[in-house]
Amino acid sequence: MVAPIPDGLEGRVVPYLMIDGAAEAIDFYAKAFGATEKYRLEMPGGGIGHAEIVVNGAVIYLADAPEDMEGEAANPVKLGGTSVILHQYVDDVDRAVESAIGVGATLIREPADQFYGDRSAVVGDPFGHQWSLHTHIRDVSPEEMDEAMQAMAG
Repeated sequence: MVAPIPDGLEGRVVPYLMIDGAAEAIDFYAKAFGATEKYRLEMPGGGIGHAEIVVNGAVIYLADAPEDMEGEAANPVKLGGTSVILHQYVDDVDRAVESAIGVGATLIREPADQFYGDRSAVVGDPFGHQWSLHTHIRDVSPEEMDEAMQAMAG
């Protein structure tokens, strides 16, 4: 009997990135974020119809967005922005940002300590996706977070 949910994907939501240049993106994600490639289905005539990578234990699917795909699932460069940020915890956010920028990422938000207990930054990859990188630096209670949020609101 075939399992209705593939092994390792139980209880997970898997991001599926539409990209213009999926093969280049896989190489970039390996260099910038330590991604490992699990699977690649190349389309006749070039391009990637489906690929699977793993970043820090998280599975991410990606493919070259078909030219006729408009609106609901086109790549962020074609759309002129993105509504999704990929969130990842790393051992050293400053080093991770430096590494990602070194291979072509763009700094969107510099590393900074946050009221919720993380040091975080945001980088944009060359394919239009944003990565929010975090290192947890201190535990903060829900009450402390609420107080800090209220203080920020003035």
